[in-house]
Amino acid sequence: MSGQVVQPSGPIGTEIAGYRVDRELGRGGMAVVYCATDLRLGRTVALKLLAPEYTRNDSFRRRFHQESRIAAAIDHPHIVPVFEAGETDGILYIAMCYVHGLDLRAVLDRDGPLPVPAALRIAAQLASALDAAHEHDLVHRDVKPGNVLVTEGVDSEHPEHVYLTDFGLAKKSLSLTGFTTAGEFVGTLDYVAPERVAGRPVDGRSDLYSLACVVYETLAGAPPFRRDDDLELLWAHQYDPPPLLSEERPGIPSAADDILRKALAKAPDDRFGTCLEFVTALRAALADSGPRRRTPTLVDARAAGTLPAAEPVPAPPAWAGPVLKGPEA
Repeated sequence: MSGQVVQPSGPIGTEIAGYRVDRELGRGGMAVVYCATDLRLGRTVALKLLAPEYTRNDSFRRRFHQESRIAAAIDHPHIVPVFEAGETDGILYIAMCYVHGLDLRAVLDRDGPLPVPAALRIAAQLASALDAAHEHDLVHRDVKPGNVLVTEGVDSEHPEHVYLTDFGLAKKSLSLTGFTTAGEFVGTLDYVAPERVAGRPVDGRSDLYSLACVVYETLAGAPPFRRDDDLELLWAHQYDPPPLLSEERPGIPSAADDILRKALAKAPDDRFGTCLEFVTALRAALADSGPRRRTPTLVDARAAGTLPAAEPVPAPPAWAGPVLKGPEA
């Protein structure tokens, strides 16, 4: 670049830090994500540009650089790889792997509630990604369908591959609440943990609560708490019991209600210890909700601390097909 400060609102066609900005992919309150071309390697990337007001905040800039390095160091198959993060000409940016596919928000808007096996597969992959981040003392703080990318898997046993994205703006565990230094709430209200609403410090169990809200939505078609007013929604997260999933979706056993009630507990100490513990318990509770149980995977083995017994792999039932659909014939 020639020293020109490019605002995140309109850089299409310009070059930023060696990336040519091609088109906009999406935007939020803190950043805009573009499809861009890495001019050095000739590959397509997802380029996130932070809003100018955050670039001017020295404490935010320091935290951004520190946590981007941590996020880039996490090598996990279900976390979108971070190629580079830095600052150029007054712009904070993150270059990430470009994932071909839909986000989970688009999948749910298109298909509605997912088949139980598909919901469990997605939940297990997200849980594995979150637990890996928590092991690095990193809290995502904005687990929601829009931050879950779904692309085609490798075979009929793994028909979709899920990536969790947007780790570049996470905060260190146990050190900060859900609010920025400017008093702005970071996250999406449909999936926010009660302790973040109250402004208390957070850890990985806050992400677990958000994951439970997302999993509930994949099975029921809507988040557990639905209110017309934002303040009423925040109140519900803090004080109202979650609705029973078995009443929202026929065929779901009542045992699943107990698992979700624990994952959505108001106090972090009353929840599961890890995200994989939650998904493993939910899978066991939902074992009888379909005509056939799925074959255990390595994710199951890691969560349970055992290796799955060797057994013939059954053919997948008709309702266990891929989430992603091809064009209509």
